[in-house]
Amino acid sequence: MIINKQISILFLLIILASASVAQVQITERHYTLPVLADQSINVLKRLEFTSDKSRQVDVELVLKTDDMGDEFIDSISCWYAGADSTLIADGKTGRLHLVGTEQWQGGTGKLTGSLQLEKGTNYIWLTAKVRPFKELDKVFQVAVSGVSLPGLPFKSSLSGKFNSYRPAIAVHRAGGEGVHTSRIPGIITAKDGSLITVYDARRDQGRDLQGDIDIGVSRSVDGGHSWLPMEIAIDMGTYGGLPEKFNGVSDANILLDERTGTIYVAGLWMYGVLDETGTWYPGVKDGREIHNHQWKNKGSQPGFGIKQTSQFLMVKSEDNGLTWSKPINLTNIKKKEWWLWAPAPGHGITLQDGTLVVPSQGRDETGKAFSNITYSKDGGKTWKTSNPALAESTTECMAVQLDNGEIMLNMRSNYNSDHKGDDNGRAIAVTQDLGETWTEHPTSHRALIEPTCMASIHKHNYQSGGKAKSLLVFCNPASKFVRAAITLKSSDDNGSSWRPKVLLDEGKGRGYSCITSVDEDTIGVFYESSQADLIFQRIPLKELL
Repeated sequence: MIINKQISILFLLIILASASVAQVQITERHYTLPVLADQSINVLKRLEFTSDKSRQVDVELVLKTDDMGDEFIDSISCWYAGADSTLIADGKTGRLHLVGTEQWQGGTGKLTGSLQLEKGTNYIWLTAKVRPFKELDKVFQVAVSGVSLPGLPFKSSLSGKFNSYRPAIAVHRAGGEGVHTSRIPGIITAKDGSLITVYDARRDQGRDLQGDIDIGVSRSVDGGHSWLPMEIAIDMGTYGGLPEKFNGVSDANILLDERTGTIYVAGLWMYGVLDETGTWYPGVKDGREIHNHQWKNKGSQPGFGIKQTSQFLMVKSEDNGLTWSKPINLTNIKKKEWWLWAPAPGHGITLQDGTLVVPSQGRDETGKAFSNITYSKDGGKTWKTSNPALAESTTECMAVQLDNGEIMLNMRSNYNSDHKGDDNGRAIAVTQDLGETWTEHPTSHRALIEPTCMASIHKHNYQSGGKAKSLLVFCNPASKFVRAAITLKSSDDNGSSWRPKVLLDEGKGRGYSCITSVDEDTIGVFYESSQADLIFQRIPLKELL
């Protein structure tokens, strides 16, 4: 009898113990993504609910925000995604079930709802809709400070800590202003303080040349908080009787002459199509439209003619980007044997002595890719292009002038496509004689990892303690494998070392970027985001120092 009582008590204890074991475990993941006022779905966090079996549950989340969050946030929503862990991109939530939405009153609030958990891991997204931004320099903070599942044992590892979110402006979205895709960003700050951006306005489809592509321009006269409608800097129309889709212009580089205020924009024009054998067609071969581009097989060839090689065009504005001149053709200054000579996307620079420098790229007499610079010593009247910077295969590049007067060229390296070890990194070279000779920099392939993608570098000048100082700022997808994690890095020793990164957008995107100095205390970044084709963000200088 005593033994039976002991067995009954032990059995009861086992039942009680099993009942107290957590049946759901909850963890969280913070996402660093640009927050956009023109989309109602901005990702804040993803919660993981791991359940020991399928069950219906009621959930209550306690949220808190800081003062800026109270100012920015209109509402916070909770979405159920089941077992699909895919990141919400570009505000699309078609696969999700809305659990609940809370109009945000500020401080602390609660989100409640019911959901059907499946056995295993279930994903819950927290998103925010924000009000139009009055200022872009401030981040706001949100935390999940508590969670409850009434009547159900659970274990939570929520930190309760604040995470920061940075506002951004979508300058261009896919399909906006009659443009299928906007790509390849460049930006400068004009003499009157206006921000001038350039990009590919890819009107019919998202692919590279050849296609109906113009060089678009967008301007902001309030430091990037709002943007005027798109204008066009270069459009070859139906030149030569061919449709616009066989007169595309792409890969713009924008340059401010800091002495005169004149703004130059260079772009690459393709007329018709050269097929894989190097034979020119007016876009139609054997009764069918064909597609090829300047970097593929023999899509651009030696010579100077429009049916031989892609053309290097340039326009200028003398009224801070309001109007643009007709294009001039600079193709005849390249070496005849080069298969291609083209602008490198991004922005150019004005040297201390007034020399104008446009980063450029091309393919040599064997078709191999190279990076170089193109420059003018007479205020844009005449131009000359330099020798290739390195023997290795490189393409898209940007330049800065170092404090010692050297030009540093930071280049996309095709070597990195197959090399993901310690030797992965941007190719970097310097010149003291405008590219007649080059020296590989000690940090080349050792400092700035890349997935083989365009990147941007910019020199920011500022005052500190009454002394003039400078900072190099670099932006790219900080990954060896994918175009994700758009980050800023900074160097105060002319690129010999780089400070830890400032992450802007951890989502996957196309990865191109360009940087400008909005003012002495503010950096502006114009880039291809995971959330929209082209966005703009302001970064206070103090975050990089």
